[in-house]
Amino acid sequence: MDAIANMITRRSIRKFKSDMVSKDIIEKIIEAGTYAATGMNRQSPIIIAVTDKELRDRLSAMNARIMGTDNDPFYNAPVVLIVLANKAMPTYIYDGSLVMGNLMNAAHAYGISSCWIHRAKEEFESEEGKALLRQLGIEGEYEGIGHCILGYADCDEPTASPRKKNYVYWVE
Repeated sequence: MDAIANMITRRSIRKFKSDMVSKDIIEKIIEAGTYAATGMNRQSPIIIAVTDKELRDRLSAMNARIMGTDNDPFYNAPVVLIVLANKAMPTYIYDGSLVMGNLMNAAHAYGISSCWIHRAKEEFESEEGKALLRQLGIEGEYEGIGHCILGYADCDEPTASPRKKNYVYWVE
């Protein structure tokens, strides 16, 4: 698919089948994430790829508690790519956000549905989140930027909302 058409047609999906995405496709999506632009190419973000159902469900429960719900905030998606970024870099939030964008656009290019799920910051600021990072061997001062959930849509693709007026101001 043409890169511009891919960006224009990608939509967030909020209902997934439980079918697992192949590891080969997940790796290709992650690779695209690692090529996101970062401030001075310092590459402050890291990606934690979660396909283990037990850990995925634990993360979902943490996220739901923060949101104040019992519902699955990951909408049954079987894959969660957690993007964190090193707070020592002044551009870490922007760097991590660009990684999230690359992940979602790459997923769409491979026919995989995605959605950005928030509350990663709160999750990994909690004692449970910090303990999880230590358990995974991740050291440093990282802030959660977002969860990129991946899977196969179990719904129709939403239509795009019209673009707002005055989205662009030209200075010629």
